[in-house]
Amino acid sequence: MAFNPFNWLLGLLSLDIGIDLGTANTLVHVRGKGIVINEPSWVAIDKRTRDPLKVGLEAKEMVGRTSGNIVVIRPLRDGVISEFEITEYMLEYFIGKVHEQTVAALPRPRVVIGIPSGVTEVEKRAVYDAAMSAGARLAHMIEEPIAAALGAGLPIGETRGSMIVDIGGGTTEVAVMSMGGVVVSRSLRVAGDEMDQDIVKYVRNKYNVLIGERVAERVKWEVGSAFPLPVEKTVEVRGRNLVNGLPESVEISSVEVREALSPSIQVIVDTLKDALDEVPPEIVADLMDIGICLAGGGALLQGLAERLSDELHLRVWAAEDPLTCVVRGTGRILDDFEALKGYLVGLERGSTRH
Repeated sequence: MAFNPFNWLLGLLSLDIGIDLGTANTLVHVRGKGIVINEPSWVAIDKRTRDPLKVGLEAKEMVGRTSGNIVVIRPLRDGVISEFEITEYMLEYFIGKVHEQTVAALPRPRVVIGIPSGVTEVEKRAVYDAAMSAGARLAHMIEEPIAAALGAGLPIGETRGSMIVDIGGGTTEVAVMSMGGVVVSRSLRVAGDEMDQDIVKYVRNKYNVLIGERVAERVKWEVGSAFPLPVEKTVEVRGRNLVNGLPESVEISSVEVREALSPSIQVIVDTLKDALDEVPPEIVADLMDIGICLAGGGALLQGLAERLSDELHLRVWAAEDPLTCVVRGTGRILDDFEALKGYLVGLERGSTRH
């Protein structure tokens, strides 16, 4: 491609932005500044007009507390866009917020966005269109497990193999990499959201008490685990009794929460076993040395690394600050774009959004 001085000048002047557009949280990285935004992927809208009212943390604080004409939604489900216009507004809001923190007169930014590895061409087009409509000058995409591996500092460009398991809110992304390429990958729509629902269902079925998703999420982080704890814990949850309709509080133990989470954890374990079954023996030998790296919010679940290590007979370890691995990976792409642009994914010709 011929050198374009205009594009080169725009690249110098504009903000380069990396975005982890997650089901649960959206993180934004600005080249030269680091992570500047980390907010929940929630939007409050007027139910009648569909006009957005609040975005991010302010919207999440409204969950379960809104009046009849306001609804709080997450415009992404299972890692992909389910509400295109709302996602576009959310991206526009976050990109605009970045510009407010810097210089408003800068040219439109170049954007790199992480996407699940299992998305369709239509879903990729939706992400691309949303970014461009939200104000991007150029929009690039990278598969989340690759971005997470870059952010975690795994040697994915080397001959020896490495493995990343990125457990987010909507998807669990698995990739085994060697020599800059993906050898085996899996994209599983069982992750943090499914675990929250597991807890909601467990409390409802055992105690006839209905709790909210936010309460379930708090329980998961406070006493949830994938492996027996040295000292088991209890937590009080409050909800509505489904028999008499009255408020009720119940105390549940970490043993019960572990039982509730067990189906989703087992699906993840089985998926990893299935992926490892396809890995060439030479790379399996590499993994016995380097282990398996956990990224994403799910990596913070107590005892998960121990459970996976016990099941897979490999060392499993959590990346440093696993929540930010994907967005830090997009930042690495922006810092050394020419050297790392080969990891980006494009759109097939003729793909359209329906």
